[in-house]
Amino acid sequence: MASTGSTLKTLPDTPAQKVKRYDWTKIGLIALAVLYLTLILFIPALNVFVQAFSKGIGPFFANLTEPAFQNAVRLTLIIAAIAVPINTVFGLCAAWVIARKRFPGRALVISILDVPFSVSPVVAGLMIVLLYGRNGWFGPFLNAHDIKIVFALPGMILATAFITLPFVAREVIPVLEEAGTDQEEAAQTLGAKNWQIFWRVTLPSIRWGLLYGVLLTNARAMGEFGAISVVSGNIANKTQTLPLFVEESYKQYQTESAYSAAVLLAFLAVVTLVLKEILERKTRIKQIKEEA
Repeated sequence: MASTGSTLKTLPDTPAQKVKRYDWTKIGLIALAVLYLTLILFIPALNVFVQAFSKGIGPFFANLTEPAFQNAVRLTLIIAAIAVPINTVFGLCAAWVIARKRFPGRALVISILDVPFSVSPVVAGLMIVLLYGRNGWFGPFLNAHDIKIVFALPGMILATAFITLPFVAREVIPVLEEAGTDQEEAAQTLGAKNWQIFWRVTLPSIRWGLLYGVLLTNARAMGEFGAISVVSGNIANKTQTLPLFVEESYKQYQTESAYSAAVLLAFLAVVTLVLKEILERKTRIKQIKEEA
């Protein structure tokens, strides 16, 4: 006979109780994530659009016709049009060497490739100034030949190219490693030349990863602020890109112009996200077909 002072054992939860507890945990985590995103993303982004259109659509489009704004857009597009192709070619070459070759110092090369991820953009801009500025290492030579790098377009292109350096390579390297060399070796056995192998075998197999890397490179090039602000001097109608235009307009209390430019940048970000999702879906579909 059991003693009256013995303790009762706790019965285990039934499956229904476990499901109910897990459901509340899931709901709580989702609510916390939505609240966090609302505070740091949705509300600030919505406020930008509200402020930009607070006086109507007419003033919004009028701000987009200002000479300083149009020059900032033009300069941003020029920098992206030069930096993105350069880093696309470099990224392809770097990815090919890293993925296809095993050589001493390979890990060091990969680490150097990731330097722009770890270095502050402001520090990157300062490095360019210390190299190509009037008192920099190459300053006397550039001054003697009347070549202007800092506070001019070449310096802005260098800064943008440095910041966007790793994106293409970092997206293409894992795709090349996953694809392997079987198809390329088969094409070489059949007598295909190196450029034919690249265009007809390698490039089609990495096209989605390459496009994804180019997309990220372009988005970063158009939105770069820190490095550009150091090397450009932020001179209106001369060396002012679209992000710099937003910052300068807001500092000068031209809030309507600042918000209008910010809406354009936000639109570019949305387009980037949409294209990113399309590319990721195509990549997943390709992987599923290959596995099947």
